[in-house]
Amino acid sequence: MNILSASEISKSYGEKTLFDQITFGIDGGDRIGLIGVNGAGKSTLLKIVAGLDSPESGTVTLGSRLTVHYLPQEPVFDAEGTVLDQVFNGDLPVMRLLRAYEQVLSSVEAGRHSEGDEATLIALQAQLDEQGAWQLEHEAKTILTQLGIFDYQAKVGTLSGGQRKRVALARALIQPSDLLVLDEPTNHIDNERVAWLESYLQKRSGALFMVTHDRYFLDRVVNRIFELERAKLFQYVGNYDTFLQTKLEREEQALASEEKRQNFLRNELEWIKRGPKARGTKQKARTERYYEILERRPSEAAQTLDVSIARSRLGNKVIELDHVTKHFDEVAVVDEFSYIVLRGDRIGIVGSNGSGKSTLLKLMADRLPPDSGSVSFGSTVKIGYFSQEHEELNGSQRAIEYIRESAEYIGTADGEMVSVSQMLERFLFPASLQWTPINKLSGGEKRRLALLKTLVSAPNVLLLDEPTNDLDIPTLTVLEAFLADFRGAVIVVSHDRYFLDNVVEKVFDCTGGGRVSVYTGNYSDYAAKRADDQTEFADPASPPAKRELRSVGSTRGESKERVTLKFTYKEQKEYDEIEGRIAEADAALAEVSRQMEQTGVDVGRLQGLFAEQQSLEARLSELFDRWAYLSERAEEIERSRNPK
Repeated sequence: MNILSASEISKSYGEKTLFDQITFGIDGGDRIGLIGVNGAGKSTLLKIVAGLDSPESGTVTLGSRLTVHYLPQEPVFDAEGTVLDQVFNGDLPVMRLLRAYEQVLSSVEAGRHSEGDEATLIALQAQLDEQGAWQLEHEAKTILTQLGIFDYQAKVGTLSGGQRKRVALARALIQPSDLLVLDEPTNHIDNERVAWLESYLQKRSGALFMVTHDRYFLDRVVNRIFELERAKLFQYVGNYDTFLQTKLEREEQALASEEKRQNFLRNELEWIKRGPKARGTKQKARTERYYEILERRPSEAAQTLDVSIARSRLGNKVIELDHVTKHFDEVAVVDEFSYIVLRGDRIGIVGSNGSGKSTLLKLMADRLPPDSGSVSFGSTVKIGYFSQEHEELNGSQRAIEYIRESAEYIGTADGEMVSVSQMLERFLFPASLQWTPINKLSGGEKRRLALLKTLVSAPNVLLLDEPTNDLDIPTLTVLEAFLADFRGAVIVVSHDRYFLDNVVEKVFDCTGGGRVSVYTGNYSDYAAKRADDQTEFADPASPPAKRELRSVGSTRGESKERVTLKFTYKEQKEYDEIEGRIAEADAALAEVSRQMEQTGVDVGRLQGLFAEQQSLEARLSELFDRWAYLSERAEEIERSRNPK
């Protein structure tokens, strides 16, 4: 079913054309990822699809009685409202009922209720029963918990920026909608919660249209890719891996077409240059054809970021942490951690939000003093520190002035000295943008500008705190190549699994309570090793030995009568077989992945395999959810059988 149709829509920002007469449609089963360089107009296109902005020309048609919900990059909240108030902040009748219920319930529980509040609460409960809204409330609290928000009555104004973004994401996921529009949904979410979000969106019904720089997320969630490039929209069927292959084929075809055009023009030019006698007998149509082809200029090549910055020499000693400890509010964030950073280290720091990742990086950057222990640096160390928030950016300052604070001329990797203006152009800031106040730049442009400021000092040690936030995929690809060639230490905090796989060779896992575990390998190696460490059973393909699950009972209310807890026959059979089913689904998924790698450029075959892969991933996710439930149930029964 077609949800939305856009026909020949155009939009400009100042003198820049964002997109020019683009046409596309969104169907009910579409999960679309929108990619393009920063400033290409991705967020603007999302807003137009969500009905929050209008094109300058063309039409956008939404199907009758269909609903759209939009998650912006920077959500706006009522600072005095509670988390649940904001999650239920929708215009649908069920949302208004849930908001009213939570507000009255909060007053009653806090003892601030008036005489009629209890009666109001009972009446609201009856209406919620009629609407079948209790499942929606339960789902909202489940989503908040999965996203790391546990205090549902906290005022939104007291939350951090990352927490507010997660509340906004919960609000977007809980709203009943036919089309969900998400702008950078994985920002401010750690890797485990991104994996949960992947699973949730795979199972969600309804269409999805989103911007994200998380390439693994695109691989596992979307079935179509839209690319905004030079004001045009290119559409691809499949996930990110398929997009890369198909885009390469498109560009090769465009190159071949341009070569044919040039050959035609050369031949026709020779024909036109022949003597006056021949010219008098030329066919007029052939001459007109020459000029028509001549005027068909090829599309301008897409701009690419040039990260070519000089680096200073680095000695043998880099950074040494000796039993470093740091507390906040008497809680250890880093506890007795020791490590010697080597000259060629490529380290990724991972962990849940609030686990101490940024604190550890700041200790290594000498931006925070340790409470105990010591951090020492080699005499040749020159640190380039890229912060997560960039609080040092002055919004009224112009981009070129911000970089000139560090230098008037900047050395490149090949020994050339270039002006600040020239270097800004290499970082995709044309002359017209260089004098723009920083607060007028997009989020990605601000990040790119801050990255340039970090690099112009020619550092030999790079400490990067969430460098991938708000950067577009082409810029990330260039940054990955630069870091691979960087002759110095690189230490990065990131939740971007694709980026970590391409950049790091060692992982620091901030596991909470100040503990930091060190793993060798990239992110995938770390994730596999951590999964092995946490596996309950040595051989997942073999079902565990059967447990005696008969319970001696529990009590309910004031009754002392013991009630026997046990699996039903069907549950017991399912529990005995589920790990074998998981192993079978996992093996089938591995076989599909192998076939996809061997298929090559057969797009039709790839599409079929991609659909099969998506189905198997959804099946595997369901099996894991069911296994988790049955395992918890078995533990419950075991505890009731052997009460302490």
